[in-house]
Amino acid sequence: MTSVIEVKDVCKTYFMAGGTSQSVLKHVNFTINSGEFVAIMGHSGSGKSTLMNILGCLDRPTSGEYLLEGQNVANLSDSEMAKIRGKRIGFVFQNFNLLMKRTLTDNVSLPLIYQNVSATARREKAFQLLDHVGLKGYEDRLPTQISGGMQQRVAIARALVNDPAIIFADEPTGNLDTRTSNEIMDLFTELNKQGITIVLVTHEEDIADYAKRLIMIVDGQIQYDGLREEYKP
Repeated sequence: MTSVIEVKDVCKTYFMAGGTSQSVLKHVNFTINSGEFVAIMGHSGSGKSTLMNILGCLDRPTSGEYLLEGQNVANLSDSEMAKIRGKRIGFVFQNFNLLMKRTLTDNVSLPLIYQNVSATARREKAFQLLDHVGLKGYEDRLPTQISGGMQQRVAIARALVNDPAIIFADEPTGNLDTRTSNEIMDLFTELNKQGITIVLVTHEEDIADYAKRLIMIVDGQIQYDGLREEYKP
């Protein structure tokens, strides 16, 4: 299989006033192959969100290498990192991060503006993706006019608009009830079956159950990396 993510001896340390420092990630190593569905789990403060930010090119490691589709991105400029985020990665966040005064179509098509896609093509692509996530007929609604579960579906459609190879989902069901959470996770499962690599950060065991592989982070180090069904706490 082709690797899309390679993390090699990655460390992350935050340096604070007074000369103090906090080591958040400590010599982390793993590879994620194309088409995998991976859950990254850990308690609050374990380093899982820091790791996700590095994987999503939102932050950089203090040391070590991070290869995304074979490219070492750890030392790229901010503008180069932004281009990677715009073209190769899709993000889904806990709080949806939608523009509340813009229509669902506008929200989904927003990333295409930065790719210089025409207004007609942006609207057509947004319509297709809203249909794909089960929101046909809602194109001109505002986020305030739909439920939280529907808002997360909009966020997933937006994450798909640039045809990314990888979707990073950071606690995507954290603000949803159980039934809606299951619906969202079923959607991620379907996207994974279509060939998209899914990397999910969660602290909820039942959500991690949707993934085939589990990476458990404890105190900034990998405690377990293997099949989800074989993990024994």
